[in-house]
Amino acid sequence: MAWVYLFIAGMFEIVWAIGLKYTNGFTKLGPSVVTVAGMIISFYFLSLATKVLPIGTSYTIWTGIGAAGAVILGIILFGEPKSILRFVFLAFILTGIIGLKITAGGQ
Repeated sequence: MAWVYLFIAGMFEIVWAIGLKYTNGFTKLGPSVVTVAGMIISFYFLSLATKVLPIGTSYTIWTGIGAAGAVILGIILFGEPKSILRFVFLAFILTGIIGLKITAGGQ
């Protein structure tokens, strides 16, 4: 279950990272509530995952999922730049996530 918790935490990491863009500096109530709720849920599930998984693995995968999701949604939602190099570096992040999962052992 720890990996499921970590995945959920990563998904909510994306929610709050993208939500920050919509809060307009926390001046818009609805997006601000969603963003803070995403933060709380993300941290909660990360804390559950770290009961079993190594903190270095958990934290890195959590931030990697968030970073990768933010890049992808930034391109889709906000028209952020898309280039071959951005996708290459995104692939590096995903490769790191996969590598950490594989090397985490029997966890």
